[in-house]
Amino acid sequence: MAKKPKRIGILTAGGDSPGLNAAIRGVGKTALGYGMEIIGIRDGFRGLVENRRLKLDKSTLAGILTVGGTILGTSRDKPHRMVIDGRTRDMTKVIIDHYHEWGLDCLVCLGGGGTQKNALRLHEAGLNVITLPKTIDNDVAMTDATFGFATALDIATETIDRLHSTAHSHHRIIVAEIMGHRSGWLALGAGIAGGADVILIPEIPYDVEKIAEAIKRRSRNGTNFSIVAVAEGAMSRDDARALLAAEKKLERAKTLHDKKEAKVELATLEVRHAGNTMRLAKHLEELTQLESRVTILGYVQRGGTPSAADRVLATRLGSAAADLINEGHYGVMVAARGDGTEAVPLERVAGKRKCVPPDHSWVQAARRVGTCLGD
Repeated sequence: MAKKPKRIGILTAGGDSPGLNAAIRGVGKTALGYGMEIIGIRDGFRGLVENRRLKLDKSTLAGILTVGGTILGTSRDKPHRMVIDGRTRDMTKVIIDHYHEWGLDCLVCLGGGGTQKNALRLHEAGLNVITLPKTIDNDVAMTDATFGFATALDIATETIDRLHSTAHSHHRIIVAEIMGHRSGWLALGAGIAGGADVILIPEIPYDVEKIAEAIKRRSRNGTNFSIVAVAEGAMSRDDARALLAAEKKLERAKTLHDKKEAKVELATLEVRHAGNTMRLAKHLEELTQLESRVTILGYVQRGGTPSAADRVLATRLGSAAADLINEGHYGVMVAARGDGTEAVPLERVAGKRKCVPPDHSWVQAARRVGTCLGD
């Protein structure tokens, strides 16, 4: 009796990222080579709940390697906390039921930190799950790199390159806000590659007076313009201390009232941080007497054709995922490790974040070439 071919489902979750289609193709074409069937699930975990799927075959996978975004669509829905008909509900059981009704042998989830946590919950609920690390922030734990980062880094660097001529011509401070809410890999890498004079990242709280002094020192030396690359999550030392205190307060809270109070305090700090880049630029203008302008890159960093590096990485990780499925190895994230890959248990990944270490070689290199990091 012929052995039933494995059937796998694949979905993309969280924010879109360059290289998602390359990863879908990498998984799909390798899996087809093993004789597997591939079901594409639309719009992340919501599609798994709402029974929205399509068959992926050679014709569907053809021509998508260079296409940005994701042919499957995506969403930020969480299986255990999904809004259905205006109410937040735990849809884990529905997902499990559909997984079995569709005859799936494995669910492949392409996503960032939140997706790793959601995948672990489904794995603990009894499903065979494999994940791939995707995010332009490069902050997924236990992997050397995430696909999407290299493309976003190229885009952010090109933006800084273009800002130099305007800053020089008008003798201005130009502040470029780059994505990175809790990690500064993108701002740090683009700042170094683009020759930014100041780089501000969440991992190194800044002192605005020291930034202003570095800019004024450039002026005294005959250079009357500066480029400031700032991660959206970068904050002053005072704000960082307030945030840390609020987080510790939440950890210590024992009663519901105390927890609610701490959460309100955290939310207030986050609201206050919105627009921080604009306030920073205004403050620098006041301190240096140089005109300042702000450029916010926003979602342009996520879009467009993936770079060659991201296509290669996504294909490597995707094909390795299909190999693991063929071997029956589940409950892991396929991590990039040197020139190869490594299957890392989801328990070691979920809930963790890869931040920039203060002594990282990139940080050291930035300091050595005279870049101000705000501290």
